[in-house]
Amino acid sequence: MIRRAAGLGLGRTVWGVTGRGHGDEAGSSERGPRITRTPRIYTRTGDEGFSSTFTGERRPKGDRIFEALGTTDELSSAIGLASELSSEKGHAFVGQLHKVQCMLQDVGSNIATPLSSARDAHLKRTSFSEEPVLELEKWIDSYSEQLPPLRAFILPSGGKSSAALHFSRAVCRRAERCVVPLVQAGEADPNVAKYLNRLSDYLFVLARYAAMKEGKEEKIYTKPEQL
Repeated sequence: MIRRAAGLGLGRTVWGVTGRGHGDEAGSSERGPRITRTPRIYTRTGDEGFSSTFTGERRPKGDRIFEALGTTDELSSAIGLASELSSEKGHAFVGQLHKVQCMLQDVGSNIATPLSSARDAHLKRTSFSEEPVLELEKWIDSYSEQLPPLRAFILPSGGKSSAALHFSRAVCRRAERCVVPLVQAGEADPNVAKYLNRLSDYLFVLARYAAMKEGKEEKIYTKPEQL
């Protein structure tokens, strides 16, 4: 039996091959062991420069949907690096970063489901609510209350954890710029753009919080003549 596991939004489409005997409804040991082969990573379906949306459309890989998906994937990777560095320092917010990465999978699912070709079954699986946005706002308020007032422009700095979070914030802004045109065209849910907008604020505040907890100095912007 050939079984397709479609990763919504992010990741590749994986084909898995499972061997089963005729009439073997439950893979009974009486008919011999079940054979499972390792799925192939490559499918060759994108060799001509086209890929599929979740709704089944074939679009050029340069389409803005895939640009937004790729940038969202890059954002998750950047957050993953920041999470690993923060984990080494024992930061308690690492669990939040993991949750954000999971939410980005849902962001990708929504982006990969253009509303112009989506059916009700697609929309039920890939809808994106405002709840994650509100959760980010609670996290932002919680960390902001613990930080010293911001009186100058801060450069990405403050130790490895903080710098990695600043980098994630910059990638997040780019992801938002890729998603906004899709929202304006009615192809993606407005809550996706809101989430990315709020996520960049969260990552900025978290970068400052990480620097403070580690006792690292945040570098401040200074005009060249003052250096």
